[in-house]
Amino acid sequence: MYEQYLRALLAPLGVYDLTDGSVSGAELYALGGALDAAGGRLDSVEQESLTATAEGEGLLRRETLFARRPAAVTAEERRAAIAALLQIDGDSLTPAAIDRTIRGCGIRARALEMGGGKLRVVFPEVAGIPAEFEQIRQIILDILPCHLEVEFYFRYLTWAECERAGLTWAKVEAAGHTWESFQLAVPPEN
Repeated sequence: MYEQYLRALLAPLGVYDLTDGSVSGAELYALGGALDAAGGRLDSVEQESLTATAEGEGLLRRETLFARRPAAVTAEERRAAIAALLQIDGDSLTPAAIDRTIRGCGIRARALEMGGGKLRVVFPEVAGIPAEFEQIRQIILDILPCHLEVEFYFRYLTWAECERAGLTWAKVEAAGHTWESFQLAVPPEN
């Protein structure tokens, strides 16, 4: 690519013998190859230096800046989590900003202000304790300001929901529930 560019650039000068096999032509070929390699490396560096396009080394280097690696798996989710974490500043203490940051980190949770410096973290559409909760808990505690009291709320089946669904012990036993599966048989959220 660059070889052809260099040939086109130098040909009008008429000073160089640019035919194939000539010394000048061979130099241009070598220079063009080196410039192609440098251009490819620069493209890679540019891609990895921007959070929006990073896929490998760039994401790994950014993730080392944080105490915990975001709970995201794909490159796209990791980029979104890093972008969310980089937006935390002094104005990020509102419940909406905290909620946005938690979700941006790939954690399916919502932060709800309870008043009096308390914050409740709920896990919508998840019954019981979410998978990998300990990692999620550490990430959330790292994100949230230390002066807030944090309560983690886990969703289990309530007696009121059993009554609304018309569940009896006979129906529960007929469904083959164990106590653990029964308490996780939470109806879908509206």
